[in-house]
Amino acid sequence: MTLAEYQELIAKLAKERGYDSETPSEAFLLLVEEVGELGKAIRKSTGMKISDHSKKHAIEHELADVFWLVVDIANKFDIDLDKAFADKEEINQSRDYKVDV
Repeated sequence: MTLAEYQELIAKLAKERGYDSETPSEAFLLLVEEVGELGKAIRKSTGMKISDHSKKHAIEHELADVFWLVVDIANKFDIDLDKAFADKEEINQSRDYKVDV
């Protein structure tokens, strides 16, 4: 699927599931929560210490949740993510990313 197709699908599913009434601020807070769950899943998968009482999270599911919310936020602001990505990458191409070692 293209980014545009994901944006259309998520807009449709958000409406069907009643998420379309969430404000951008609410969606952003959910994104932060999901990024935390992604961090916990990565910690767990790399063997870092994590509470035994902590809920298990699968990295792929948390990444999907993060992606969903990023797309949802873009939709709430009527941002074409494909264009935004291309525009930003054009800016990035002019930057010097060389690292001194």
